[in-house]
Amino acid sequence: MAFDGLLPCHSEVFTRAEYSSEDMALPEAIMNHVKQETHHQNIYVIDRGLQSTRTMNSFTDDAVTFIARAKENRKHVELQSLVRQAQDSDLGELTLIKDSKVQLYTGKAIHNKKGNIHYREELIETPFRLIIAKTITDDPKEFWFITNDFDLSAKQVAQAYRRRWDIEVFFRFIKQEINVNHLVSLNKNGIEVMLYMTLIVAMLILIYKKANQIGYKTAKRRFKMELRNLAIAMIVVDCDGNLNHFET
Repeated sequence: MAFDGLLPCHSEVFTRAEYSSEDMALPEAIMNHVKQETHHQNIYVIDRGLQSTRTMNSFTDDAVTFIARAKENRKHVELQSLVRQAQDSDLGELTLIKDSKVQLYTGKAIHNKKGNIHYREELIETPFRLIIAKTITDDPKEFWFITNDFDLSAKQVAQAYRRRWDIEVFFRFIKQEINVNHLVSLNKNGIEVMLYMTLIVAMLILIYKKANQIGYKTAKRRFKMELRNLAIAMIVVDCDGNLNHFET
């Protein structure tokens, strides 16, 4: 599912076993969204579910800008440091450790004479940008970001990734408040219908929340009450105030 910070903007349902790997599902979902938005200038912010160097390389080939959180200590070759001034290291709540142009390794499948497959490491020619930062706490934690955007500042990259938390809040909202985790159908069509209907309701509540500057729970409660009152008012008008005239 894609989320633009205010509303869900794309969703996909995968049911085949191979899509249990996010390295399979995420690229397809992203590319399907790209096809829907021609001439877009989106930056796709992805969590650690996507680690495939070949996928990142294909994103670059297709002019898809991304920011992904990498696993710490990912193997790479540094080509050039991109830190220019001391103030570049100020990332707000993070301290910059490294901002470099790098090459990443990937595994190349090799078939031996016995027909077995093993993987040999090789470098991808396409350069990427690796940003390493750590939290300013007594127990510092490192964050590794990989992106193909060389124009944003390191602070902007870190802030963009921080915005990814919005989708986690949205997931909690649709699971806890709209009960989307309770599937009433297990076939793909049924899941899609339920998902799209849930997202329509979620979008209406989120727009209501934004317009009234209130929280999720309050927005859901007030939206439900006002919708009920609107339905009652429409019924009263339709039957001229006499419920005996109302036909179900």
